[in-house]
Amino acid sequence: MTVVLVVVLVVLGVLLLLAVVGAAMASRRNALGALAFEQRLAEADRELAAAVAADRGWERGTLEASARSAFGEQRPDRRIAELELVQVVDEPGTDQDLAVFLVTAADGAESRLTLGRRDGAWYAKALEDER
Repeated sequence: MTVVLVVVLVVLGVLLLLAVVGAAMASRRNALGALAFEQRLAEADRELAAAVAADRGWERGTLEASARSAFGEQRPDRRIAELELVQVVDEPGTDQDLAVFLVTAADGAESRLTLGRRDGAWYAKALEDER
């Protein structure tokens, strides 16, 4: 009877070990999948923002020039390394329009710059440092 008990305990131990290893592998795969999904979603958001800007007749060059100018006025000690359009809010009428940029400075600091539009001209509505 003790031999049967030992065999049963060994089989249960092996099954438990397989369950733990399988759960760990599934958890790792899900974490990697979530990261990839978030990256694809962020890229889609950026592309959508750019498409909306292009489709609505917003001149991308004018937007970026306005963003660079506004950032330079508010942060004259920082140089822009990367400027990325991340959101466009196109409400009825031009005075409700917003364009949100993620600004990466040369030192690696990130800021979120929101441009508003008044009488057809873009201006800095908000500039917030990212954490």
